[in-house]
Amino acid sequence: MEKRNTYEQKKIDDILYILGLSSAAICCMYLLISQITGFRIENYLYPCLFHVVTGYYCPGCGGTRAVRALFQGHFLISFFEHPFVLYAAVLCGWFLISQTIERLSQHKLSVAMHYKDRYLWIGLAILIVNCAIKNLVRFFWGINLL
Repeated sequence: MEKRNTYEQKKIDDILYILGLSSAAICCMYLLISQITGFRIENYLYPCLFHVVTGYYCPGCGGTRAVRALFQGHFLISFFEHPFVLYAAVLCGWFLISQTIERLSQHKLSVAMHYKDRYLWIGLAILIVNCAIKNLVRFFWGINLL
């Protein structure tokens, strides 16, 4: 793990904060538009090519269904469809909330979560374990988990 100085950490946190707020705004707009018009982006997505060709799951299989379940407030279903989605939502949510609290308090409340490489490694491990479990269950027992 590399050590970052305070300036580098602040720069990374600032960039991620802006990206996070922008992403949250886009998600809110999508939810509003989908509620008003009935538009569903998943109706326009192609199926997973890896799954179509091989019959097995790629590391991202189930992600769209997990996001849809998360947007509908079905957290447990989202977790079972693809645990990375819930992990990323919780991590990003806490990052944005804690950074906002610290920024609004003008850094008097030191509660802000800061970026660490380990969060990416944990996410990668979740992707690998999820993909391995779903494919092993499909290979050995023929059970389709998605």
